[in-house]
Amino acid sequence: MALIITDGCINCDVCEPECPNDAIYMGLEIYQIDPSKCTECVGHFAEPQCVQVCPVACIPVDPQFVEDRETLWQKYRRLQLQAKTPLVL
Repeated sequence: MALIITDGCINCDVCEPECPNDAIYMGLEIYQIDPSKCTECVGHFAEPQCVQVCPVACIPVDPQFVEDRETLWQKYRRLQLQAKTPLVL
């Protein structure tokens, strides 16, 4: 499952640096999470780090991107492989 940042976000800036996959970025008004990069910290931590540090509890599971733990592991492995593979132009 990917997580989503709701409009309860106060733009406190604590979630973005905690994301090991660089899935969190500033949107037009509030932070956003790229579902193709969000693994809920599977492969890095036992719990999603953004959820742990969010002072207003505005980061639930995104119902549009429901994934089981094995799928999250596969996404983690894919992201790790992409990070190690240099871009060829």
